[in-house]
Amino acid sequence: MLPLTEQFNQQQHAFFREPYPSIASRQQRLQTLALALKQHTTALCEAVSADFGQRSIAETRLLEIAPTLQGLHYQLAHLKRWMRPEKRHVHYTFAPASNYVMAQPLGVVGIIVPWNYPIFLALSPLMAALAAGNQVMLKLSEFTPATNQVLRTLCQQALGDCVSIIEGDAQVAAEFAALPFDHLLFTGSTAVGYKVMQAAAKNLTPVTLELGGKSPVLIAPDANIATMTERLLFGKTANAGQTCVAPDYVLVPRALQDALVSQLKADFARFYPNFPDTPDYSAIINTRQYQRLQALLRQAQAAGAEVIPCYTATTGMNNTDNVKGSEDVNEAKRIIPLTLILNAPDDSPILKEEIFGPLLPIIPYDDIADAIDYIRQRPKPLAIYVISDNQPLIERVLTQVQAGGVCINDTLLHVAQDDLPFGGIGPSGLGNYHGPEGFKRFSHIKAVHKKGRFSSSRFIYPPFDRPLFRALLNWLSR
Repeated sequence: MLPLTEQFNQQQHAFFREPYPSIASRQQRLQTLALALKQHTTALCEAVSADFGQRSIAETRLLEIAPTLQGLHYQLAHLKRWMRPEKRHVHYTFAPASNYVMAQPLGVVGIIVPWNYPIFLALSPLMAALAAGNQVMLKLSEFTPATNQVLRTLCQQALGDCVSIIEGDAQVAAEFAALPFDHLLFTGSTAVGYKVMQAAAKNLTPVTLELGGKSPVLIAPDANIATMTERLLFGKTANAGQTCVAPDYVLVPRALQDALVSQLKADFARFYPNFPDTPDYSAIINTRQYQRLQALLRQAQAAGAEVIPCYTATTGMNNTDNVKGSEDVNEAKRIIPLTLILNAPDDSPILKEEIFGPLLPIIPYDDIADAIDYIRQRPKPLAIYVISDNQPLIERVLTQVQAGGVCINDTLLHVAQDDLPFGGIGPSGLGNYHGPEGFKRFSHIKAVHKKGRFSSSRFIYPPFDRPLFRALLNWLSR
């Protein structure tokens, strides 16, 4: 494989040969990408399951393949309008003239892909960069080697020289981030995001950082626990909680806490019967992540928290006596059931670090104002989930709490909305993409001011001691 700098140079030269691809060229790239994705769906799903040790093919199709295909259809439906120059107002003092803005491709875009959704988080930014007319270099995760091979074949078949596929460890990722891209998008942890931004700054490369953090669920006093817990459960157990926008902790009225715990346990049994042998539940990606999650549980329990696994290996479902049950269940397969944590001290690592797994702290509150303050006093989250039908309360949260995105009476699904931007704020991210924002993210919105044969600007040229100039300047400065 060629060195990274040579691959970058090749992509840059390819862009120079076609600095503004036609709409037909861009549409063809998106259409061939969609066709190749359909052809490789089975291979991709099997590869993801192999990389994780276990992940449902249905879940991969639902969470990765389907939203990617929907996104491609959306790009194709709106691309012509996005590429059309947009007229802007001209002040009459500059007439006759015209103003407009046009979307100019940036050049070579770098995309660093995480391991948790290796298909969607590779192809979603890729399609936006291609729609905007760019060349792309994709750095895939070293933790998904089987998926990477299918993605490499898919991209070579569909896109040829438009995309370079890069694999390798953290050292390769560091070298990749240091390339002089025209834009760099990174999805991953906040800690690594700092390093990516530092590397990009040396080249003044603009960055989009899609990070994570602790996304809260705020259950309001008016919430119907019986109907809302399955929406919370889906968001927390999809991909075994290995999702950047997964609910990280729950704030619940103290009077509703017991009902919430009971309903979550019952719904978990209904979602995943015969656990842990169900094929619908994902494994933790690797031993390192599995041990990290188990350490969080042990630390919380040692600090006095009550740990409630929704399944235990020794006695079956919904046993709260064996708090080690979640660690005993299929350790070789890295399977952890949804595990609830009550009464964790505020300084517990599980309440400070992003969990990224099926562990769910539940924090009771007595006053909704205290719950809102609890969220506001912590780093700005990537998402916040509000469970309520109280519109004044919803408006209060929307206006008083900063977050990358909000989902009301559901979880996760705001990310799947084609026409909504996705991104974080502060420590949860920088910039956004998806929808029209994705096209703009990978474009330079170039301003154009056009004059004809006659220009009114002649009246402001030197010498400045002319009476007409002084009168005009006084009039403009009024």
